[in-house]
Amino acid sequence: MRKQVWQGFRSPTRRGGRRKAVSAAAAVAVGVVTMGILAPPSASAAGRPDNVQRGLNALIQPEGPPGALASVQGRDGHDRTYTAGVGDLATGSKVPRDGQVRIGSNTKTFTAVLVLQLVAEGKIGLDTSIDTYLPGLVHGEGIDGRKIKVRHLLQQTSGLPNYSNHLGDEVRYFEPRELVDIALRHPADFDPGEKWAYSNTNYVLAGLLVEKVTGRPLAKEMDQRIFKRIGLRHTYFPAPGDVTIRGPHPKGYYQDAPGAPLRDVTGTDPSWGWAAGQLISTNSDVNRFFTELLSGHLLPQAQLTEMRSATLPADATFGEGARYGLGIVSKPLPCGRGDLLYWGHGGSFPGYETRGGATDDGRAANVAVTIQLNDAASRKRVDNVVEAALCR
Repeated sequence: MRKQVWQGFRSPTRRGGRRKAVSAAAAVAVGVVTMGILAPPSASAAGRPDNVQRGLNALIQPEGPPGALASVQGRDGHDRTYTAGVGDLATGSKVPRDGQVRIGSNTKTFTAVLVLQLVAEGKIGLDTSIDTYLPGLVHGEGIDGRKIKVRHLLQQTSGLPNYSNHLGDEVRYFEPRELVDIALRHPADFDPGEKWAYSNTNYVLAGLLVEKVTGRPLAKEMDQRIFKRIGLRHTYFPAPGDVTIRGPHPKGYYQDAPGAPLRDVTGTDPSWGWAAGQLISTNSDVNRFFTELLSGHLLPQAQLTEMRSATLPADATFGEGARYGLGIVSKPLPCGRGDLLYWGHGGSFPGYETRGGATDDGRAANVAVTIQLNDAASRKRVDNVVEAALCR
């Protein structure tokens, strides 16, 4: 039943019913914690809590996640940080301000940026087949890498099956090619370009593409091309075998069912996510990433336009009005008239859920909670906090 945890990663807004349990081995490894009394919420702002703090407070009570944290960036670049709940149920310690969390599928946008940087450098063609770069790798029942373009991977229109649906119960390190092999044992979901469907397999292949073209590990490319370039000091790609979170962080928890004990799943091997979901970061770093991206500091204008203009409806996965581009999601803000958008991705990983985005005028907000959400109503409540922050 470990696969149900894997499946929970497949999208930040995946509907419930498949994230019901972790394996017995994982439960023994991480232990079980019962819900304790929540510590009083806090905020960086003095005086009466503003709407963001009130939103976080509401998220954790009465049956919400143990902890929540947020970072909001204004047009002037100034950050405000917020926390609510407790960061460690065993000790009752506070949620660390701007603590590190596993950001799950937000990793996909980072990977897409790397690919598009290489497109700008003339090293990758968006409309070139993946077989050109990884000859013979992508094949199977109804699957032909010669027909799958790089664009299809980034836009989630390849039809490749999602390996996350087929991972077994083992808690271990996975090689990226092993994840691809797991996916390719299953038939294609549809022909390339026929429709849109979320699959982590697309982004593992995109990561392998980056490594093949550059001749360097994906983690080093991200560090040089993104983290150091825009000053993301608290964002990193965990090394093989690293199951920890380096900096101050709230513990992440997993719950089999409402009312069941909470299991501490903070220390887990994230390799099954790789280029699709392995990154660790903070809310403020994620805000900085998306604002720098939208400002043109990571991609030339042609590639940024391509990333944002080729969007397809993704409501069923990301919520009403959502559209998926090349590794980035747009959603309408309620304070607009349908034309005011924010851009982000969101991520779901055992122990954590992160949601947020940035606007073209420099506003950004990101919220993290310390349990993986498994129903649309819970995810919508987190989205509401993000949107309230961006609309204020």
